[in-house]
Amino acid sequence: MPSFDIVSEVDTQEIDNAINQARKELVTRFDFKGSNAEINWDAKANKIVLSAEDANRVKSLEEITVGKLAKRNVDLRNVDRKKLEISPLGHATQDLEIKQGLDGEKAKEIVKAIKAHESKVQSTLQERQIRVTGKKRDDLQNVIQFLRSKDFGVGLAFKNFRD
Repeated sequence: MPSFDIVSEVDTQEIDNAINQARKELVTRFDFKGSNAEINWDAKANKIVLSAEDANRVKSLEEITVGKLAKRNVDLRNVDRKKLEISPLGHATQDLEIKQGLDGEKAKEIVKAIKAHESKVQSTLQERQIRVTGKKRDDLQNVIQFLRSKDFGVGLAFKNFRD
């Protein structure tokens, strides 16, 4: 029976490449000369930490980083921009969290949308992905096309298409 998996994953190597490009740009930018601005990537926590002397420089760091992520084809719907935090001394930091996998609410929303589409497929939630099975390949392709036309707030990828 044909099946495929719906996942929401971001390639960590692409994030690493984008961060390295952003750091190179940071070194060459005139407005950051003599600044202690930093872009740090914590792969285990899936978090990018931006820090600088003031809020304006952190906003510039965010623009640089998000621009590099977009150029590396990282889906920006999976980047959660946290609130800018300013210390009493004026030092500012901001976290950009990378969402990996489908959380419970988003997965339920996607399964509900598939059922509402009234196609002849079954969808089951498996860990942080959704497995969709059907009798015909055309039914599965219709579901993929339907899901691509909707916006669920996360980037969706379709893997393990099997006949």
